[in-house]
Amino acid sequence: MLTPRIVIVGGGITGLAAAHALVTDPHVRRLGLRCTLVEAEPRLGGKLQTERIDGCLVENGPDSFLATKPWAAELCRTVGLGDRLVGTLPGRTVYVAYRGRLHPLPEGLAFGVPTRLWPVVRSSLLSPVEKLRVATDLLLPRRDGTEDETIGSLLRRRLGGAVVDRLAGPLLGGIYAGDPDQLSVRATFPMLAEWEAAHRSLVLAALARRRRSRVVLAAGGPSPMFLSLIGGVSELVCRLQALLGDVEILTGRSVTRLQRRPGGYSLTLDDGTVLDASAVLLAVPAYVAGRLLEHLAPTASRLLCSIPYVSTVAVTLGYRRADLAHPLDGHGFVVARGEPLAITACTWLSSKWPNRAPADRALLRCYLGAAGREAIAEEEDDQLLTLTRADLRVMMGIDAEPLFASVARWKRAMPQYLPGHLDRLADIEADLGRLPDLAIAGAGYRGIGIPDCIRQGTEAAGRLARYLARQPAAL
Repeated sequence: MLTPRIVIVGGGITGLAAAHALVTDPHVRRLGLRCTLVEAEPRLGGKLQTERIDGCLVENGPDSFLATKPWAAELCRTVGLGDRLVGTLPGRTVYVAYRGRLHPLPEGLAFGVPTRLWPVVRSSLLSPVEKLRVATDLLLPRRDGTEDETIGSLLRRRLGGAVVDRLAGPLLGGIYAGDPDQLSVRATFPMLAEWEAAHRSLVLAALARRRRSRVVLAAGGPSPMFLSLIGGVSELVCRLQALLGDVEILTGRSVTRLQRRPGGYSLTLDDGTVLDASAVLLAVPAYVAGRLLEHLAPTASRLLCSIPYVSTVAVTLGYRRADLAHPLDGHGFVVARGEPLAITACTWLSSKWPNRAPADRALLRCYLGAAGREAIAEEEDDQLLTLTRADLRVMMGIDAEPLFASVARWKRAMPQYLPGHLDRLADIEADLGRLPDLAIAGAGYRGIGIPDCIRQGTEAAGRLARYLARQPAAL
């Protein structure tokens, strides 16, 4: 008899969280279950990549995670990194690039919806007519029907097109590198649809939310919306890898074929190695999972391959602080729709986070590429730097030569949750229901952020462990 084994395909944060869940699962210990993790890249962590350049902490992928989604912070505490958690610097403004200058984002927005009216009245981002259009949300009836719609469609109905183009769109769409007029509201920000259903008016719902949050703040004090780790998000990757001593980790190896066999599966690697598995977790992009499932679950395979992904680029620039006249008095800026800029946003990392750069340095990270703008990711590094520096010259008056520049490309890395995404997932899960010893998890499904990926990986690993615990131990 062979010891049962789970094979995890994909060593990003989803796969690492799943592996950690397995090595700490009592079902796994009782079964003596083995775990093998296969990662195509030479390193683990996926998009969680941190490096030190000229004394600065540079994140090539995500630099933080939402504090309101607890799974990332909880995992950090579980693995002994609780004292390494750090929040964004308080009291900093976010700006919007519009008509060639930076405008402060009105205070008190919740998912692009005003929770305070006076900041919107004072904002230079909206004309008087556009501000009146926002106010009509207080009078408009709620929408009939429950069919899915886009973020842009809902917000245009309630608040007007200017809010989509200059406030909510750059903020909400930017999280997904997507077009708010193409992203499903129920799959991305379902609370907006819930607010309309429950309160009729988005503004009234946001005001009610603010009143509730005042009670929480009065009781416990303010807390940051975003968290990271003192040494960058890769700290979590390194700590998880160190705790996976009992897991067989194969890096630089990809799975080329997944087949059913009696009692489980066989996975063929690109070097010809064949792994036997009692259960499989595919923690890879949806299109990769789709290819592997082509013959096992044709319906799920087709639907997985239909989930679109876009490519993006992050360009990080380090400067001498004395060379920049700009005060860097905020967390950065997003770019309004229609602006003639190559970048979609710029984070002032040295002003957003503590200890990201020495006191005499300024660290900026710019983002390029989004839905409909993926071609820019094919440009050479020199061209990307030229475009980025030209935009910073226009928006921030920066002419100085950077001390260093880092370009990180993410090809087909950002899944797009189009209208009907949740229905597609239901059909995928129904087809995969015939394979209870196989699971999928990751950014392509129910949340793209670090906490959502951790939650999905942990839950999928738990389901597979519980399933195997109910089966005979022999393969």
